[in-house]
Amino acid sequence: MSARTGPLTPGMAMWSSVVERNAVGFRRQWAAFVTGFAEPVFYLFSLGIGVGSLVPFVTTDGGSRVSYAAFVAPAMLAASAMNGAVMDSTFNVFFKLRYAKIYDAMLATPLGPRDIAIGEVVWSLIRGGVYALVFYLVAVVVGVVESWWSLLAVPAAIFIGMAFSAVGMYLTTFMRTWVDFDWIMLVIQPLFLLSATFFPLGTYPGWAQPIVMATPLYHGVALERGLMLGEVDWGLLLHVGYLVALGVLGIWAASRRIETLLRS
Repeated sequence: MSARTGPLTPGMAMWSSVVERNAVGFRRQWAAFVTGFAEPVFYLFSLGIGVGSLVPFVTTDGGSRVSYAAFVAPAMLAASAMNGAVMDSTFNVFFKLRYAKIYDAMLATPLGPRDIAIGEVVWSLIRGGVYALVFYLVAVVVGVVESWWSLLAVPAAIFIGMAFSAVGMYLTTFMRTWVDFDWIMLVIQPLFLLSATFFPLGTYPGWAQPIVMATPLYHGVALERGLMLGEVDWGLLLHVGYLVALGVLGIWAASRRIETLLRS
């Protein structure tokens, strides 16, 4: 059995070279990190604090009564993790796959498709984690963090990034031109606005609630909100399980697609 098609364990160290390559490539592109972080921060100040002056308190689905800014902040942290993961696993992966032909060169080494998929996902998790950490520090400074459980909010963002990165990479393998990325944005924007991000799930119509609960960002928002507001119970593990399962499935599907594309 070759290194490319063998079990995951022998290749665990190989995907790190993909991460290292990305880190070296981004040393002079630090400004690209700002794009995914800035938008959620602007939303926090414009909606969380601006609208919060008109809507002083919100009753969460867990029954807590918190300020609107504190209610919105966890959702913005989840969005930060999503933005970092999506940017790396879609636009950057598409360029490497279709134009730079970087993955073709990687497959000429002992690296296999699974190593490439895992390496790209891990790198996007690092980027998403940076976004989440910086946003969390901003939330602490402006005073919208309600619980010590929030210390787990940044590690929890890794699960959000894993789900979006893996699925985003898989979908990118079907893209033919840059125009196709309009479909990605068409999905991301409604997710951002309608995943119980700005309003409690209970305010949605009854028919819409199951749809919202089926989306990955809702599980990320619910997980972060539970930690940052101190509404911690065993139900948070369901959100973690959903995100992990989606991430593992996405990595598996993406690695198979990359293998098919590069060996066809």
